[in-house]
Amino acid sequence: MSKKLKIAIVTINQPSLNSACKLVTYLEDYEVNVYGKKDLKHNLEHLHLYNKLDDIIAPAWKAYDAIICILAMGAVVRKISPFLENKETDPAVIVINLALDKIVPLLSGHLGGANELSDIIASRIDDCINFISTATDQTNTLAFEMFAKKNNLEIKNLKKLALISNALLNKKNVEVQTYKNIFDTIPNTNNIILVDKCISELCVNINPFKSKHLSFEPKIFLGIGCNRNTSYKEINEAVVLFLKKYNLDFKQIQNIASYEAKADEVGLLEFAKKYDFDIKFFDEEKINSLKGEFSDSKAKKFFGLKGVAEPSSILISKYKELIIKKEVYNTKVTIAGAV
Repeated sequence: MSKKLKIAIVTINQPSLNSACKLVTYLEDYEVNVYGKKDLKHNLEHLHLYNKLDDIIAPAWKAYDAIICILAMGAVVRKISPFLENKETDPAVIVINLALDKIVPLLSGHLGGANELSDIIASRIDDCINFISTATDQTNTLAFEMFAKKNNLEIKNLKKLALISNALLNKKNVEVQTYKNIFDTIPNTNNIILVDKCISELCVNINPFKSKHLSFEPKIFLGIGCNRNTSYKEINEAVVLFLKKYNLDFKQIQNIASYEAKADEVGLLEFAKKYDFDIKFFDEEKINSLKGEFSDSKAKKFFGLKGVAEPSSILISKYKELIIKKEVYNTKVTIAGAV
């Protein structure tokens, strides 16, 4: 279950506190704290008091996912300016007027979720207008960072996002180095070209491998086969070598899988427990139902299977795309990778 969004509502006087008291009734499914001055009237169970705005902005910047300000936009800009870091870490900052009928996602519209939260608030309050200023939203242009956020892709080289977004806004073609199954999930492919390898500067990398381009890295899923009684140490060493060869990290692994006959392998189970993987085991029917050919495997001779590592990695993966064919380590462990 995802955690509740933590929201701070900042007020400055009695009229803005009155508005905050109304606003919290529309945000009952969030964790909301209201900040205001002392000696003001309210119907809240608890009001967080402060003397000066400067005293609360700094701690709120780190403690909350979103800060909703019911005060002048100019004042908000001045107060938050010392704390701006980058769009990956800055919280959502939203400004709403006293009448609660005009709302502006001021900062971190995409990655911080200000646009989305403002949309939700506007949809709950009658006649409330959400003024979104991000160009991609206004022109229905693909925002790669939103695609990444919705699909749990780790963002790398974010400083190159502006170059890509401006190219799309100007109707220039942008290459996307990825796999067809991932490419097919992109919601708007206007001026987007699927490529095997980046050629131009206007290129986005959507795969787990390191790149100098703007990158959105999906998690990888490993299929692992092993001989009977293969130890944890041998399996661990094999995975380390596998990751090192392809310049991947342990943190990029989402989960692992194998054939059901390996469900009692102590070494494999110990490996899964060590790294907190919820290992999955697939039966013969599931494995052999997969279309396509796989690398030659002893599993065909002994179990009548198409394979273990490659099919298992595909079955457990999100996009069902094999990206690294099986590798054999010390004649005991086979590993394949999928996304």
